[in-house]
Parts: sequence; C-alpha cells; structure tokens
Amino acid sequence: MTFVVGLTGGIGCGKSTVSRLFADLGITIVDTDILAKKFTEVNGLAVNAIREAFGDGCINSVGAVDRVKMLDLIFSDNNARTRLEKILHPLILKEVTIQIKEITEAYIIIVVPLLFETHDYDNTVERVLVVDCSESLQLLRTMTRSRLSEEKVKAIMATQVTRQRRLQLADDIITNDHDIDSLKRQVLTLHKKYLIFAKGK
Repeated sequence: MTFVVGLTGGIGCGKSTVSRLFADLGITIVDTDILAKKFTEVNGLAVNAIREAFGDGCINSVGAVDRVKMLDLIFSDNNARTRLEKILHPLILKEVTIQIKEITEAYIIIVVPLLFETHDYDNTVERVLVVDCSESLQLLRTMTRSRLSEEKVKAIMATQVTRQRRLQLADDIITNDHDIDSLKRQVLTLHKKYLIFAKGK
C-alpha cells in the first residue's frame, strides 16, 4: 500500500501552492476541499442531503449548494457546521480511501485543512506535513484571495486549531513566508525524504 502524507495548515498558509509543487514532481494529490466542492455542485452527491437538512434557501438557481449562504450559516451557527460536516465528511473520506487504494506511486498526499480538528484521517495518514506562515500573512492572503472581511477570516481561523498546536503536531513543516524558490527547495527536500520512507514500508 502506498505511503500516505497528510498535508494541512491554517487558511491562507499556502496549502494549494505547496500541493501543486508536489504535483509538479509527479505526486498524486487528493484535495478534500476540491472533493467537497464536487459533492456540492449540480448533481453532487451531497446536494439532496444538504437541501433536506437546511432547506431550499441553501440551494442556488442551478441546483448547486449556495456556498456564500452556507459559509454565512456555518460561521454563525456551530450546530449548522456540525450538521454539514456529518453530511460531507463521510462522503469525502470514502472517496479518499478509494483513491488511495488505486494509487501505484510511492506516496500520495492528502490535503485536509481540518486534519487535526476532525480526526477522520488518524488511521489513514502516516506522516503529517504542516504548511506554516504568520497569522498576519494568513489574514492578508485570505482577504486578498477571497475578498472576505477581516472579521470573517478571523472567524474561520478561530474554528481551526491554533498555529502553535499545528506546529506541535506536525511531523514536517514547510515555512511559507518567503518566495516560491524557497518553497520549491523545501518541497524537493521533503519529496526525497518521503520516497525513502515509502521504500521502507
């Protein structure tokens, strides 16, 4: 069975950028955020369950989940977030498990923003890679990228484990507060390391 690396980090830390750099090296990436979007698009596996749980108001005119409305709801209502996670997380975990079994490469990277919060992947991931940057950079990058207010970004950050806790739980850390060349060097170093780990399985 392939060696499984779990990649995580706070919002705005650069998980997508780092995962793309691993993909450039030929490594398969399974991004749970992308799977969540797939399951909530038109004809997605989660749409009917979300409609039943939250009503037609959370479904847009084309039949997909209205992501803006759902985001507003789950950050104003913890119970709503829990209900949504109970719908999405089992679907995502099932798909991740299928993809891991189909991989023939030395290792695979699973991108899970809430890796430490959900514990869904405790028995799947063999190595945890945390992408890290300062909280001020998290705020700036997320506000620039998503055009969310500072208040909303801080609300999202508050739902995640603290930066200190992530760093304590990490097996490996990539620091994303410099340029892309710095990231590439760190990714290449870890790639070589993971290939050795995979051979030792």
